[in-house]
Amino acid sequence: MAKKPSFFDRLTGANFDNDFDTFEEKTPAQSSSYDEDVTLASIPEREEPGAAQLTVDVYQNDSDIMIRALVAGVRPEDLDIAITRDMVTIQGKRVDQKEVSEDGYVYRELYWGAFARTIVLPAEIDVDSAEASEKHGLLTLKLPKINKNRQTKLKVKG
Repeated sequence: MAKKPSFFDRLTGANFDNDFDTFEEKTPAQSSSYDEDVTLASIPEREEPGAAQLTVDVYQNDSDIMIRALVAGVRPEDLDIAITRDMVTIQGKRVDQKEVSEDGYVYRELYWGAFARTIVLPAEIDVDSAEASEKHGLLTLKLPKINKNRQTKLKVKG
């Protein structure tokens, strides 16, 4: 008889009884009550094979969309930010300094390696006026929204 998963296992989707390489998506009829909403479709795709997904905060006001992400340990030249009018992709890499040998670690929890994130924006932005800054490991993107209600008068030259 299979052991009932703990709360943590259900929360994280962990399944230690099965081989991870043989994970199959269940149909709704096969799903049990605790994992009914967890499907392969809910797992975000990564932009680069093997890259971790960068966590972000995205918020907006009347004039701007703001994106914030923790990029501590990443040099600005190791960040690549690509923007279009409706999407932003942030890619980068944290490089481990290798100050300690592998057997010297007691805990090893920090992530080192490539990361990426693509964000579909809630409104169109003015790509040419976008700004990026980094302070104390916090990357901030300020993306001015396009004002679609703005009007101007054109004079006809004769």
